[in-house]
Amino acid sequence: MGEISIKINIADRIYPLRVDMEEEEVIRRAAKLINDRIKEFQENYAVRDKQDLLSMCVLHYATGMLKSEKKTNADEVGVEKAVNELDSMLSEFFNNVRS
Repeated sequence: MGEISIKINIADRIYPLRVDMEEEEVIRRAAKLINDRIKEFQENYAVRDKQDLLSMCVLHYATGMLKSEKKTNADEVGVEKAVNELDSMLSEFFNNVRS
């Protein structure tokens, strides 16, 4: 679809970006999430320094991402185990049918 130029505001700073048109909404939503989280940290922890707020925000989202990756890996192992069990059951069934 092509690239477009957009401006994103994060922590009261404007960042000009060139993004694919189909990514624009996701990027704008991500910026809103970041700004909302910064505001929440600012209110709950009485922190005013933007660098500290951004660091807390990054830590929050990085932790969430790592937890999500860990869960996804555990889910993949579970699915793999279930597929192997099903494969064994089907193999046994078809071997018995042929006998």
